[in-house]
Amino acid sequence: MKLGCLNLVLFLISVHLLNYCWSENWQQQKVSALTVLEHTEENVGESKEEATVEDDLDPEDMEVFYPTNDWQVVKPGQAIPAGLHVRLNLETGKNEAKIPDGETGKTGLKYWKQGTRHGMVNLDSKSFTAEELKKALKLMKLESNTQTEEGHQEKLRETFRPIEELMADFEAMNVVMETDMEIINKLVSKFNSSGATLEDKVAALYDLEYYVHQVDNAQHLMSIGGLQLVIKALNATEPRIQEHAAFVLGSALSGNPKVQIEAIEAGALQKLLILLATDQPVAMKKKALFAFSSLLRHFPFAQQQFLKLGGLQILGQLFQAKGIESLRLRIMTLLYDMVMEKKLIQETQDDSVQHQEKCRQYDELNLLPLMLEQDWCTMVPKLLTSSEHDTREKVLRTMNLMISSCRSEYQAIQGLSSLLDMLRSEYEGLAAEEQKEGETDGYFLGLLNSANDIIKQLK
Repeated sequence: MKLGCLNLVLFLISVHLLNYCWSENWQQQKVSALTVLEHTEENVGESKEEATVEDDLDPEDMEVFYPTNDWQVVKPGQAIPAGLHVRLNLETGKNEAKIPDGETGKTGLKYWKQGTRHGMVNLDSKSFTAEELKKALKLMKLESNTQTEEGHQEKLRETFRPIEELMADFEAMNVVMETDMEIINKLVSKFNSSGATLEDKVAALYDLEYYVHQVDNAQHLMSIGGLQLVIKALNATEPRIQEHAAFVLGSALSGNPKVQIEAIEAGALQKLLILLATDQPVAMKKKALFAFSSLLRHFPFAQQQFLKLGGLQILGQLFQAKGIESLRLRIMTLLYDMVMEKKLIQETQDDSVQHQEKCRQYDELNLLPLMLEQDWCTMVPKLLTSSEHDTREKVLRTMNLMISSCRSEYQAIQGLSSLLDMLRSEYEGLAAEEQKEGETDGYFLGLLNSANDIIKQLK
């Protein structure tokens, strides 16, 4: 009996040692997904040694034993973490294992980070299960996304200023921000100041010209008396003041009927005619002609006053003067525009009272007959000798407009017929090139048609 009990004890000790060795060898030889160098809880994240990683088996190929504080059956093929208590249940004949007593709080996963390195340590053993690997990867991905998001936010903070600072700047800007009308008020005050120097006045006029292009700004200039100051400056003794004042006036008058009426009543037409008729620098005459044209266009009453004051004769003298060739095309274009205005108004079918009044005012204008009387039939064709297509275009257009009344004068001009034939030949070639490029209604074809029309009517 004693011998049997001794044999049984020896058998149990052998089984226990066998299971323990089997468990240790299984962990060393049949490794799960990751095996890391052993770390204690205290030095995790502080060690300068990098964890060594072995990638041998697919974790899905193994069934891992998950220990608890109670005895559990170890199934065949299950991997048992090191350090567990293992026994053979004599009643069932099956192997069982559990966590050693007193080590309950030491189980679980520990996530660590050191600089840019991060990872996970299994405090229960040296190995990881498939589920533990998934959890570790999830934590690592979350950490990476957090770092990326933090880096992105930091970059945004470096690139863009906080909204609070921007709002503060906007508030400061609003305090000093001025409207166009407020600026115009200051410029007029600066120009009219008794202590203003010549440069101050020129600078004020220069800035005013920028603002009065807008209809509302020009009317505001008129309402505060600034337009009257500008018109008065046309009589200044300093040519620079006269030149810039004419420039401001021309910009304020363009397409602005209210300002045109105010200017004609303030005597602007007479002052501009004086500048054009007297000996003045070409630059000043150019600005005066600009203001003069802005005042007359689409304003039949001003055109009537222009004719009554002998304006057409003044333009004729200026057109033939030496040294102002650059102004000739401007003068001819102005006269063409005024003749076309009357023609278009008369050809428009409109029964409104406003249109009928326009027709009445234009009917009182006799610009074209006066042009014929003052020899414009011979002055206009002289510009055809220009080498610029734009100048030729405007001359041909004006000649076509006047040809019914100027045919005999055109025929009497020596060399005009040959010049027209030469232009026709040139524009036939240029129009042919346009058609080759697919332009059926090109620019040069229009010039060719204008030249052909005049040639046909002169035969």
